[in-house]
Amino acid sequence: MSEFTHFNEEGRAKMVDISDKSVTKRTATAQALIEVPESIYLGITEGTVKKGDVLGVAQVAAIMAAKNTHQIIPMCHPLSLSGVDVHFHWLSGENYTLSIEATVKTTGKTGVEMEALTAASAAALTIYDMCKALDKGMIIKETKLLEKSGGKSGDYKADK
Repeated sequence: MSEFTHFNEEGRAKMVDISDKSVTKRTATAQALIEVPESIYLGITEGTVKKGDVLGVAQVAAIMAAKNTHQIIPMCHPLSLSGVDVHFHWLSGENYTLSIEATVKTTGKTGVEMEALTAASAAALTIYDMCKALDKGMIIKETKLLEKSGGKSGDYKADK
């Protein structure tokens, strides 16, 4: 079982030891998409959703999720994040699809891909939660890593 990094010699889960890794600047950006009906699109863009500022709350949820990823994903290390930024934009020609992009930064011994993915996912879930009284037919679509930099494995950029 030694070829699996998250299992010990007894085949039980373990957190990878990063003690000997170098401290580097690390960044990751992830995207989640949520498709909404026209009524929710109008409610969000016109600010008429009864629960309040949908994107404002989703932004805070994303930041909180990034900061707490280690409490949700079992083998993630607790990280000291140096920045979390979230951007929203409606995709043209995509049936009222909102793109959520979360960028997370740290200087440390392990990357922030999971923090960025968790942030984008939490924002999409928060939008669903805040709008579900209007229509439960929203679809949270693909969530993916767009890019990452830093660390031993180097840089990554997803194909568009």
